[in-house]
Amino acid sequence: MEVSPPPPDAALTFSVLDAGPRRPHGRGFLGLTLGAVGVVFGDIGTSPFYAMREALAHSRPVGPPEIAVLGVVSLVLWTLTMVVTLKYIAFLMRADNKGEGGAVALMALAQRALGRPSTVLFLLGIVGVSLFYGDGVITPAFSVLSAVEGLQAAPHLGHILGPYVLPTAAAILVALFLVQARGTQRVASLFGPITLLWFLTLAALGLYHIWDDLSVFRALSPYYAARFLIENRFVGFVILGSVFLAVTGAEALYADMGHFGKRPIRAAWLYLVFPCLALNYLGQGALVLARPHARHNPFFEMVPHFAYWPVLVLATVAAVIASQAVITGAFSLTQQAVQLGLLPRIDIKRTSETQTGQIFVPAVNGLMMAGVLVLLVIFQSSHRLAAAYGIAVTGTMFISTLLAYVVARHLWKWKFWQIALVMIPISFGDTIFLASNLLKIPDGAWIPLAFGAALVVVMWTWSRGVRILTDKTRGDSVPLTDLMAMLAARPPYRQPGTAIFLTANPDLAPVALMHNLKHNKVLHEKNVILTIETAETPRVREADRIRIEPLSPDFKRLTLRYGFMESPNVPKTLNLCRKQGLKFDIMATSFFLGRRSIVPDAASSGRSGMPLWQDRLFIFLMKNAANPTDFFKIPHGRVVELGTQVTV
Repeated sequence: MEVSPPPPDAALTFSVLDAGPRRPHGRGFLGLTLGAVGVVFGDIGTSPFYAMREALAHSRPVGPPEIAVLGVVSLVLWTLTMVVTLKYIAFLMRADNKGEGGAVALMALAQRALGRPSTVLFLLGIVGVSLFYGDGVITPAFSVLSAVEGLQAAPHLGHILGPYVLPTAAAILVALFLVQARGTQRVASLFGPITLLWFLTLAALGLYHIWDDLSVFRALSPYYAARFLIENRFVGFVILGSVFLAVTGAEALYADMGHFGKRPIRAAWLYLVFPCLALNYLGQGALVLARPHARHNPFFEMVPHFAYWPVLVLATVAAVIASQAVITGAFSLTQQAVQLGLLPRIDIKRTSETQTGQIFVPAVNGLMMAGVLVLLVIFQSSHRLAAAYGIAVTGTMFISTLLAYVVARHLWKWKFWQIALVMIPISFGDTIFLASNLLKIPDGAWIPLAFGAALVVVMWTWSRGVRILTDKTRGDSVPLTDLMAMLAARPPYRQPGTAIFLTANPDLAPVALMHNLKHNKVLHEKNVILTIETAETPRVREADRIRIEPLSPDFKRLTLRYGFMESPNVPKTLNLCRKQGLKFDIMATSFFLGRRSIVPDAASSGRSGMPLWQDRLFIFLMKNAANPTDFFKIPHGRVVELGTQVTV
């Protein structure tokens, strides 16, 4: 097809449209806050399963034994404060792209702030997107496995149920991925109340055990965190990688900002989530101070026998909700990446007629399920899987900080001292956590990095290949104005009706139009040159959706704009043309698409700008891209495809 996603730099330099953030109607502030609790904080709400356990497992007492416990608890609490409260809640959530956050939105905002295309920002963006996918594969496996491992500590039955942990986790995850095709709108309304109950349970467990040793409140002082790091030196640096597990999921605060708004997310964190997590970590610390043997699995050791099974079931459900949020985020990110030209067209299905965010991407769902099951088979325990967890999150956070610097410097026009005051502490913290997690590479952290690197290659190949292909076809094309002049001088046979020619470059004669004239020797009475653009904003107002430009009595140029979080629906958008005097009868209109057949040329390999293996990868991606007719929602019976062969 001639209509290819535009090169990344072109996609990000379209005019900024005045599309404000969506504000759901009929839902109050408390409803949005409850929704944020269920979706945004599900991942970070499962961190108590493993954060303290992993940090304490790597610690060694230097001096009084209690210093190790107080130091770890203090590090966890202050990491939550510095990373989540200060970096995300207070600073990064200010960097919104028309109300939206996340790696793609921030990359687009940084490009706009810089005022010109930047290869560096583009690479940072695709690395951030790739790392998110890596995190998205590990999070379901890690969260669900950590929760189900509670079977091993079940009163009187742990030795019997222990062998069933892995099969149970695998069955839950397979069921979770299989149900995605049916949509989650029916159960999503339960996410908020269930997760609210989960956080209240975390707080209750913490309060129940804080009385075991009230001296744990000393961990509120950063003195114990600093003392622990200084006394443990390199070991303390290594432990920071485990401490960071307490804030995995923090990126969701920023990524889901457009769904709930800043105020509900901030309120949910400050008044519910943070206090509940802090109480639980303090309770775990008090328990370990009173009973040192509990350090091996402090969370499940907290649960009294009479409440063990209800808490275990609730913990498993909370882990499933956290996994669902990551899976949904991967679907949403895929849609954005396709719209911005980072990935080829992918089949995206809607699972709800009323909720725009309810989408299902079969290819992504299948790959994630396969990846999750492979991780379960390889690692078989959450303790071993912890080594692979965290590196993708720290990488994403570090990239967000770099992009936020561009926004603060070039869009907000901050002075140097302002940037230094805010960015230096944040960057220092990100660097320390990233370096600490890099030490886990030999133990499994290489898996998300390898997965992310493969996706970077795919995105870079696709965007680079589209650019090369566009340049090549541009050189072989005829300017549209020249073609209209030739048709006026020698008019061909006129066919009644309207023809719409889709093209990526509205200034050149579409390939389908040239082939129609060459082989069929006809021209329709009305001809529309249609171009679909992706704005650098998440959504486009209906008033800015269409631009019609008359070129001649026979030709009109029509541009349809969509935000990078919207799915193109050409027939639906064409109905809006009536308001501007351009009427379409969809059943009397033919859509002409130019389909390119690309073949590699070994003799010219390298001269195209990519090596032969990358040419072959690009061709593979082109062949497996979703059918443009389905992608743009065009009626199959109204489409005519005319092909051409291109050598790269």
